[in-house]
Amino acid sequence: MEKFPMTLGGYQQLEADLKKLKNEERPAVIQAIAEARAHGDLSENAEYHAAKDRQGWIESQILDLEDKYTRAQVIDVKTLNGDTVKFGATVTLIDEDTEEEKIWQIVGDLEADVKLRKISVSSPIARALIGKSEGDSVEVAAPGGARSYEIAKVLFK
Repeated sequence: MEKFPMTLGGYQQLEADLKKLKNEERPAVIQAIAEARAHGDLSENAEYHAAKDRQGWIESQILDLEDKYTRAQVIDVKTLNGDTVKFGATVTLIDEDTEEEKIWQIVGDLEADVKLRKISVSSPIARALIGKSEGDSVEVAAPGGARSYEIAKVLFK
């Protein structure tokens, strides 16, 4: 069984999602199925079929999240340190062309979210940054063309 890295925050979010599915979504869909059954003929009962479909989706999500939950290798980023980029690091980059500053945290594949400034450890930019230190320049192959960045700061928070 292959383990995969995940920050403590990502693990806690996974746990919260699983609890919500089990304690809120599952009971709600069971109630919806019971109410739809009470309406009579199930063969032409759209509410019943929609609720059964939703139940199937919820159960598959629960199985998927339970699998991820048991295989997660939780890494508490606060216990890490150094000036070398590795999993969990929050990296401040300076675009060498535009001088624009970007801040990214390198996280596990399941918790990556560009809107939250979290990138997957397996993304092209993270792979280019891993092992580099403050002051190093890196070139990243991006869909819009190669970009060059200077690593301004590496934090573990």
